[in-house]
Amino acid sequence: MSDLLTTEEAAEYLRLSERKLYDLVASGAVPCTKATGRWLFPKIALDRWLASGLVMPAGLTLAQRPPIVGGSHDPLLEWALRESGCGLASLPEGSEAGLRRLSRGEVLAAAIHLHRLEGDDETANVETVKQAPGLHDAVVLGFARREQGLLVARGNPKKLTDIASVARSRARMAQRPAGAGAQLLLLAILGRASLVPDALTLVKPVCPTGPDLAQAVRAGRADCGIASRSVAHAAGLDFVPLLWERFDLVLHQRDYFLPGPQALFSFMRKGAFRDQAGELQGYDIAEAGMVRLVN
Repeated sequence: MSDLLTTEEAAEYLRLSERKLYDLVASGAVPCTKATGRWLFPKIALDRWLASGLVMPAGLTLAQRPPIVGGSHDPLLEWALRESGCGLASLPEGSEAGLRRLSRGEVLAAAIHLHRLEGDDETANVETVKQAPGLHDAVVLGFARREQGLLVARGNPKKLTDIASVARSRARMAQRPAGAGAQLLLLAILGRASLVPDALTLVKPVCPTGPDLAQAVRAGRADCGIASRSVAHAAGLDFVPLLWERFDLVLHQRDYFLPGPQALFSFMRKGAFRDQAGELQGYDIAEAGMVRLVN
């Protein structure tokens, strides 16, 4: 089904007569837009409109989501989950996997750092959540800005400076799973350098997390890979900076005020959190806890 429905398609999708749909349009009760004299109905907006009117029978409540933060791995986040006493566990599988689990109710929150092949990475997290199925009631909070770059052995023996130098030198590059934020970043910087993945000497199997990638470099199975400065620092590797990115937390609005998330958000405002971010290196937490989107 198209993302934009005609009046006939929208009426069928909503199981209404076209006349009733026109009545809703006339009263401004249903989301729609007009183009070249025709009414069009964004399917995602209709889904949100339906969900906003959901009525639960007396005595029946929505199922509680498991107290798990899915999505991307991050050393500062892992530390904060432990030290805050929030009771939330971590399931690092990559940003896109975390959003899918969140939309299916399999995790309470998702940690994401998304990148686009084209466009502004600054808004990539927010714009993706806005359009994601099942996240019509999501809230996005800033956790930190992180410095991302190339992890290389001590002394940078290949003299790598950017992704073009990785391709030229045929350096063996470790990679992350499809949908992981670091892998999306790799694809984005390849595109910006007018390169394709085949230009790289990619190492298999893929590394599930940043620390796994760091271990591949330390063990000599790879010459480099993309991860955060904090991962490089913890592993004792050298770091070639590429950019700063947004690392955000996403959860449903009704879960925002639960004790677990609130304990984490409160901890993010404490001096211990600021001190740990400085010790781990590569973090800017000036906007930690700031609400970036209420969907």
